Amino acid sequence: MTRYLAFDLGAESGRAILGTFESGRLALEELHRFPNTPVRVFSSLYWDTLRLWHEIQQGLTIAGRERRLKLDGIGVDTWGVDFGLLGPDGGLMENPRHYRDSRTNGMMEKVFATVPRDEVFDQTGIQIMQINTLFQLYAMREAGAPALDGACKLLMAPDLFNYWLTGVAKSELTIASTSQCYNPRRGRWATELFDRLGLPKTILPEIVAAATRLGTLLPSIGEGAGLDGTPVYATGCHDTASAVAAVPASGDNWCYISSGTWSLMGVELDAPVIDRRSLALNMTNEMGAGGKTRLLKNIPGLWLLQECRRAWALAGRKYSYGQLTAMAGEAPAFSAVLDPDAFLEPDDMPARICSYCRTTGQEQPKSAAAMARAIFESLALRYREVLESLEILLGRKLEIIHIVGGGSRNGLLNQFVADASARTVIAGPAEATAMGNVLIQTMGAGEIQGLAQAREIVRNSAALETFTPQQNAAWDRAYERFRNIVQR
Repeated sequence: MTRYLAFDLGAESGRAILGTFESGRLALEELHRFPNTPVRVFSSLYWDTLRLWHEIQQGLTIAGRERRLKLDGIGVDTWGVDFGLLGPDGGLMENPRHYRDSRTNGMMEKVFATVPRDEVFDQTGIQIMQINTLFQLYAMREAGAPALDGACKLLMAPDLFNYWLTGVAKSELTIASTSQCYNPRRGRWATELFDRLGLPKTILPEIVAAATRLGTLLPSIGEGAGLDGTPVYATGCHDTASAVAAVPASGDNWCYISSGTWSLMGVELDAPVIDRRSLALNMTNEMGAGGKTRLLKNIPGLWLLQECRRAWALAGRKYSYGQLTAMAGEAPAFSAVLDPDAFLEPDDMPARICSYCRTTGQEQPKSAAAMARAIFESLALRYREVLESLEILLGRKLEIIHIVGGGSRNGLLNQFVADASARTVIAGPAEATAMGNVLIQTMGAGEIQGLAQAREIVRNSAALETFTPQQNAAWDRAYERFRNIVQR
């Protein structure tokens, strides 16, 4: 029996998850959960990074001091694109910004005035989105930010926590590849891009592969938590990379949706697809565990419902996600269709959705139930659109959609996806990111060999649910309406 601790930090919350591996099966136990609440100061939006670091230390103490566990490894995964800058003394130059911070507004156009869009994509293979690290750095350059001028090292969010755990300042490949600063063809940072944009390439750290053993807990951390000498692994540090490693698939006729605040939908390939077609479809090529490429699309996912729920709570109407799903199931179908990509920034989401419906000539949702249903249906329709893009690029049909992550618990949305796409949906595991985090650590420790064995362990360990398509004609009509309104 071996035990690994996975820190999984998402946009809404973080968890310390204990993974116990024995006899080809993996069992998970949540040891610590904590909120991840962004902080606004004037017009800027920040991550509460030091609070997150405090909660990581709390999770370590619970494992070592309260539970008196001996751990065989520790790994951290987070969301993508965000970063911290270290100064000459190894300290943070400023608190890391949130990817939804408005400083990147207009930065894509400024970058493309120097390096055209197609050249940026050709060098990085990454979906063009204003939240990407490249545009955040260029925004700092344009503002003359002292933090950028004085920085010695850039560390992506999980790399920063690994640095604080071990003192080792390196970047793990899967998280580095989300930045639009990495060249997947050359297997290194896109330094030529930095030169042309006047960005300091000296801040870019060494890149290591997922499953690399970074070192052990620093004595100041390990001794206090009762975990002195515990190894720390660079797991699939991008949470989607860890989640995809735990997709319980076999063969090659499948795609995945990692469903949470964001929906990341794609396929796993042996090499990136960087050409005019993938640029036109605005697909992304991120690196995965085991030397794989994740060809995918980033879609604003349950973020829309999360923001609606937050707005309703502020107005005194508090709903659980289960209540909203049940209410949506009873609401009329296809009252409105939305483009999820039109709702990237935080705001009064119900008001923004109503405004969108007025602008597009649709009936405004008159209740929380109607709005929740419109969100679920629109996500399913967007997934169908991305599925068609993937099949165009691959030149073949994908028969199965694996939905993993917290959103896989939503049976209504899962059925909508099956209906909209006319594909079989296999839902689960809900804890794919934590499972993948642990399993990649076990690869680093030499306990298992490769993704095929990891996925077999997931199939043996997780409860899965299958959804078959129904009512395709109604969904076909809704999809035609969706495409007419969105008009990409």
